[in-house]
Amino acid sequence: MWLTSEALVGELVVLEPLLASHCDELKEAVKDGQSWQLWYAAVPAPEDMQAYVHKAIAAMEHGEMAYVVKTKHDGKVVGTTRFYDVKEKHRRASIGYTWYSDSVKRTGVNTESKYLLMSHLFDTKGAFSLEFKTHFFNQTSRSAIEKLGAKLDGVLRSHQVMPDGSIRDTAIYSILSHEWPAVKNNLIARLRSN
Repeated sequence: MWLTSEALVGELVVLEPLLASHCDELKEAVKDGQSWQLWYAAVPAPEDMQAYVHKAIAAMEHGEMAYVVKTKHDGKVVGTTRFYDVKEKHRRASIGYTWYSDSVKRTGVNTESKYLLMSHLFDTKGAFSLEFKTHFFNQTSRSAIEKLGAKLDGVLRSHQVMPDGSIRDTAIYSILSHEWPAVKNNLIARLRSN
């Protein structure tokens, strides 16, 4: 497979391949806040974590790669993220299914996690592009994606049916391989300022 099961290590975080044994730690992580109650986000409730983890692990058998996010200083699980919609032939993937404990929001955790994922995809795997997809109304996610350096490609209207039955318009962002050097420099500068 194009994306292999290996840890990605930074200064603040370690992204470890997701295992079933991480389920209890992820339940505790999601309880730090109430992100699962946001109608426009797909964050699992604590009682749904086992099914969420098993579904992500099953997708890994088909080329996706899911990670737990751990803070490096204490090894605490504070969230999850993954590569999905992986297209090896076209050397592209999406980054998403990202959520964090409230205690690490507005820290360098997300910036470094995304930096590690993007560096792995572009520098190690030679990707041509990556995508981010989010609900049109998820302004927090959209702002974070834009701060990473991704550009809005467009909005897919009436793209998905949400668990509550509402219809999701999906904002699609991307970063192309020729844009990566500038994006990388910007992320490194942001991490140094934290």
